[in-house]
Order: sequence, then C-alpha cells, then structure tokens
Amino acid sequence: MSSSNPATPAIRPAAAEPPVLEARNICVSLGGRLILDEVSTTLARGELKVVIGPSGAGKSTFLQCINCLTPPDSGRLFLEGRELNRHDSFALRRFRQQVGMIFQDFNLFDHLTALDNVSVALRKVRGLPAKEAKERAMQELERVGLTLRAKLYPAELSGGQKQRVAFARALAMDPKVLLLDEPTSALDPELVGEVLEVIRHLAKGGMTMLMVTHQMDFARALANEIVFMDVGKIVESGSPAELLAPGACTRTADFCGKLDHMGL
Repeated sequence: MSSSNPATPAIRPAAAEPPVLEARNICVSLGGRLILDEVSTTLARGELKVVIGPSGAGKSTFLQCINCLTPPDSGRLFLEGRELNRHDSFALRRFRQQVGMIFQDFNLFDHLTALDNVSVALRKVRGLPAKEAKERAMQELERVGLTLRAKLYPAELSGGQKQRVAFARALAMDPKVLLLDEPTSALDPELVGEVLEVIRHLAKGGMTMLMVTHQMDFARALANEIVFMDVGKIVESGSPAELLAPGACTRTADFCGKLDHMGL
C-alpha cells in the first residue's frame, strides 16, 4: 500500500510592517485661508524625512497637526497602523507621549534645572517615583552630552544646551517618533553643529524623525527622503540623490540653490 505525503502548506509572505506614523489627507484652514490642503506622508521605522519649503508653506503647521497641537479640520493620523481618535483624551495623551516634539524655541521651564526639566514629565505623566525619574533624566542628559550641566537653570545655558535639554526631555518618554520643527533656527551659527550632532547620533541609532529644516548640507547627508512643500501642498518628494542631483530640474534643487546663494 502506497503512502502519500500530506500537502505542504502554502507559505504566506510576511505581512509588510505598517508605517510607524502616517498622516493622511490633513486639511487646515486658519482665518478663512487654506493652510494645509490634503497633505499626506508616512514614516517608516528608522527613517529620517526632511521637510523644506518657503516661509508660509505650511511646514510647521503640518508638524503641529501631527502632534494635534493644531487640530486639523479633517484628515486621519495612524501610529503603527492604529488610527488615532482625536476626541478620546486618553488616546490623545498616549499618542503625544509616543510622538515627541522639539520646538524652535526650546519651551523649557525657566524655574526648573535641566535635570528637573527632563524629569518632570516622567513624574507627572509616567508616574515614576522622583528618584527613578531623576535617574532616567540623568541618563538622557548624558546621552546629549549635558551631564555636567544637569543642575543649571535655562538662563545659565547656551541656546545649543537648551535645545539639547529639550531633546533629553523628549527622549526620556521613549517616543516612537520625533517631530523636529526647525530645531536650529533660534541658535547662533556656532551652536548649530552641536544640535545637529545630537540628531545625527539619533538617526544612526534608528530613531524615526520628521524634521523641518533649512540645513540642507545635513539633509543631503542623512535624510532618507526630502519633502518639498509650498502653499499648503507637497509639491515633490524623493531621495536627496534624486532631487538634488547635479543639473536636476526640481523645485527642491532650485530652492536649495537660492538658500546657498543667500548663505543659509
């Protein structure tokens, strides 16, 4: 009697990992003027995406919508494939913990030391005991090179050091994504490098980031993708090699050429 082998089960391809973050068809009007017109983007895990464009293009508003600091009129937000219900206050707080934001002007508490600026959210939001919160805060200050500045107040720090405290504060919450809104624009030129070095270190460590910036040398070197925005829309997107190739007839290359001419 012959035996037959059972049919070999079909091997299904592994499901593609959803984007860490997705913004879909975001629209915002302010004062009767359309600021964002169905803007969409996705961020893969470990990706650094840079957003550029002229003043008034809607870049900062787009980041604020993603973090729900500016509520969009319409559109959808997803974190690791799960849609955010913006009307659920608990879900919104949880979302903001996982999508950290770095602002142009640091937003530190002037009456708190660097250490306390980093540890306060760990205590108030995460509910960590004071000792544990301070230990974690020190780890993050060490990560951004500020161990020796932990007991100083913002008034005693340089602009670059203040921005690094802001990074430590965001990183202490273990975010899945960092949104960076022109993090070097308020800094003197000689201080820009120390903040870009923090971002470079995070990128190499696999942090997922969406960054609005005019630091195009940095974007050329590290960005996975550049997104060019104008009048509330994404005009074009692609890798730095595609958009900034010698002789490229792209809006991005034209814009960057103007920045280079102005010495920015």
